[in-house]
Amino acid sequence: MKISIITASYNYADYIGDTIKSVLNQTYSDWELIIVDDGSTDNSVDIIKQYCKEDNRIKFFAHENNENKGLKDTLLLGISKAQGEWIAFLESDDCWQENYLEKKIEVIEKFPSVGLIFNDVELFGDEKKVYIQSPIFNDNHKFLIKKTYPCNMFRDFNITNRILTFSTLIVKKNILLNTDFNTPVDKLLDWWLYIHIAYDTDFYYIPEKLTRWRMHRDSYISKNKKKTNFFLSIQAYLDVFKNHKPTLNDKCFLMFSSIHKIFNVIPKDLRLYKILAVRKVKKLLGLPLKDSPLFYN
Repeated sequence: MKISIITASYNYADYIGDTIKSVLNQTYSDWELIIVDDGSTDNSVDIIKQYCKEDNRIKFFAHENNENKGLKDTLLLGISKAQGEWIAFLESDDCWQENYLEKKIEVIEKFPSVGLIFNDVELFGDEKKVYIQSPIFNDNHKFLIKKTYPCNMFRDFNITNRILTFSTLIVKKNILLNTDFNTPVDKLLDWWLYIHIAYDTDFYYIPEKLTRWRMHRDSYISKNKKKTNFFLSIQAYLDVFKNHKPTLNDKCFLMFSSIHKIFNVIPKDLRLYKILAVRKVKKLLGLPLKDSPLFYN
């Protein structure tokens, strides 16, 4: 079974070599690595092309005129070139353990109903950033290991993104081809996709640190480019419900979990802002507003 690996590359000349080597070192060898450059201005393209000469399983693509088009268009170009039945994603500054693909293949063969598989993460690189981010990953892992897999995780993505990096992900190609990529926030494309995919797809979590996520000053986290957009998850659920009529339970779930999130995110002394935030949620859900000056249109 061929696995297509897609790497979106942008100005990571210092790291892309390690990323490619981690694929070359895989114990499972039936793969193709599709690297799509998104308008890099450093020498990363030269590095990638050198690896392409050394192994024909590595394939290089770029946007016309070397344009910078963003994550969505870069991934879509990679998906359009993929020949495998399953697609894995690996960010251009991350690495995999040698048995990454082997472990994923074991799950695919054992659970044919599963459409998306992900795993735990090892953080490395800048020690200060690793220290800051580690509690988030540890808490997420504790949440995930309480579930029994395979399972549906549609309702698990409302409060926070449960798959914290693309580099842990492998998904059936036909699922991606039928998924809406039109996120309102390009940097949060992953969260948007997971909610759409999770509606009618079983997920599987491998509680092993098969992915190494590099912490460094040029990463999205360091530059605060991946700040949470509070209403993104609500918008994603509403987008799903355009094609799948929500039940009463679906509406109640979204309403109460959104309100729960509001009251945990906003400081307790800012009651007015909480009220206005609840009003926003109700408007998004099409629910009636209270008869109060605070809720006038």
